[in-house]
Amino acid sequence: MPIVIYISVALSILSFILLIILFLRNPQAGNKEIATQFAVIERNQERLERSLKDEISKNREEMLLSAKALRQEVSSSLLTLNESMMRRLSESLQSQLGQLDSFSKQLQLMTQANEERLGKLNETVASQLKSLQDDNNQKLEKMRETVDEKLNATLATRLDNSFKQVGDQLQLLYKSLGEMQVLAGGVSDLNRVLTNVKARGTWGEVQLGNLLEQTMTSDQYEKNVATKKGSDARVEYAVKLPGKDDSKNCVWLPIDAKFAQEDYLKILDAAERADAAGVEEASKALENRVKLDARTIRDKYIAPPATTDFAIMFLPTEGLYAEVLRRPGLADYCQTTCRVMIAGPTTLTALLNSLRMGFATLAIEKKSSEVWKLLRAIKSQYTTFNELLDKSLKKIGEAQTSMENVKNRSELINRKLGKVEELDMTDAEKVLGLDEGRAASEE
Repeated sequence: MPIVIYISVALSILSFILLIILFLRNPQAGNKEIATQFAVIERNQERLERSLKDEISKNREEMLLSAKALRQEVSSSLLTLNESMMRRLSESLQSQLGQLDSFSKQLQLMTQANEERLGKLNETVASQLKSLQDDNNQKLEKMRETVDEKLNATLATRLDNSFKQVGDQLQLLYKSLGEMQVLAGGVSDLNRVLTNVKARGTWGEVQLGNLLEQTMTSDQYEKNVATKKGSDARVEYAVKLPGKDDSKNCVWLPIDAKFAQEDYLKILDAAERADAAGVEEASKALENRVKLDARTIRDKYIAPPATTDFAIMFLPTEGLYAEVLRRPGLADYCQTTCRVMIAGPTTLTALLNSLRMGFATLAIEKKSSEVWKLLRAIKSQYTTFNELLDKSLKKIGEAQTSMENVKNRSELINRKLGKVEELDMTDAEKVLGLDEGRAASEE
């Protein structure tokens, strides 16, 4: 039907084109023909319209029939598909229901089996726990008994030690109280010594003797030495100095202790009262006293060549020594005019140490030949010492090798015993009999 329509339209268009061509070639003669052709074209168009309407009507009826057939076919296909799907769903549902029933039965069987296993497991665990609890109770009871015994023994031992320590401390306390009483008596005696002029001199002499004893040997000084021939004056201490040309006659270094306590205490009292005039007056008195003592030492004890051309005045306290040095020109007067050197405890100790080192140097020089002989003897014995040392090192190496062998044997035994189950410490001590030995040692 569409082809017929297309052909009719094409013929109409072709006729129209031919009319136009004829009109263009012969306009006058062609008017009639054109009119005739237009009439033919109109009739053809009318026929064409009727044909088109008929064809359209037929096409509409055919399309309606085709659509109706298509709807019927689609409905039939859908019904068939629906029935097929319903059938398949029903079959699948039946299969799944069967599988669910089978799974439910299997699950029920597994549940029953698990319940039976859990029951047996609970019984086994309960029995093992009971056995373990009984075993633990027994071990705890043994441990409690052992701990009680050890605690009782330890407590008794510590109580005895505590009572003993308390007794010892009480004895120390009684002893300390006695020492404090003795110290109090010594303080009282020292106070009496410091308030007595003669006793103060004795105390200074004792302190000087202690310093000499601590720094010098007994053959390097003498006590109460008469340094001047034909004089009864004796110096408290004198240090022996070697004479010229290594002669047996020694040269004495006189050392005398002086303690101007009253004048020094007056200076301290005036300083505490901030009394400048009193301080100056007491300092002047101390200066005069020291000068007098220096002249006395020069006149009594310095007698070259039996003695050195100077002597030493020992002041027993550092405070008194510092006060004497603080007076301008006093130390210089004593040293240049009186040939007396003033020294406190620290200064005298340093001087005596210097003298002792000098004596040691002289002794080393005198005995250098003996030392050289001794070194030669030591050198001759050193070869023997090296031989003995080599032998000792060899013995030590052999002992070390033996110890390494013992260690290897011990490691081998430990590896062999590795699979053996260990006992706890208490049972092991009982098996080896160590607990009896420990109890005996504690008793």
